[in-house]
Amino acid sequence: MRRRLNPVLFALLPFTALAACATGPSLPPTEVIRYHLGEPIDRGTIRVEPQAAEGATPSIEFKTYAAAVETQLLRNGYALPAPGAQPQLIATVAFTRANRVGPPRPSPVSIGLGGGGFSGGRGGGLGLGGGIGFPIGGGKRDAFVETELAVTIKRRVDQSPVWEGRAHALADARGTDADAATQAQKLAVALFTGFPGESGRTIEVK
Repeated sequence: MRRRLNPVLFALLPFTALAACATGPSLPPTEVIRYHLGEPIDRGTIRVEPQAAEGATPSIEFKTYAAAVETQLLRNGYALPAPGAQPQLIATVAFTRANRVGPPRPSPVSIGLGGGGFSGGRGGGLGLGGGIGFPIGGGKRDAFVETELAVTIKRRVDQSPVWEGRAHALADARGTDADAATQAQKLAVALFTGFPGESGRTIEVK
């Protein structure tokens, strides 16, 4: 019996990841979940295809993710079919990539009214009492690139799935690693870490 990925879980992943960003300067690890039947995973020849309507032309960006997934499949015991031959297995690949804005970043300087204190961003402070606080400046929101990669491996003859998984990550939109090629490789490596992985368990890959 095929186990389906929990859509509610993945709908919450972007929000929990963004919340984690707000609590510290570093981004959260890549989150990965895999599903299979706990049996030996079929190996053999395999072809990577887009998870899209039949006959649709793969985008240029898809080829970036497909290449990253194909590399990981070859490293995990799969092989490409000979020219003109049909593969034993099909790996369908889907991805999403979107710009996100995180929660407001706290100002490094604030003044307390009514009994709190004063704090400067880097150490030191002058007590002025506590109570209500308001930021001086600040309010800046961090920009992120959110990417999710989903892969399903199925038998070509009957289209029955033998393995499926998803990986989700955030990157600083201003960072040098936010481009599609880097994120595709990062997510593919995380997705196939310890392949086939423990079914139904969410792991974090740094």
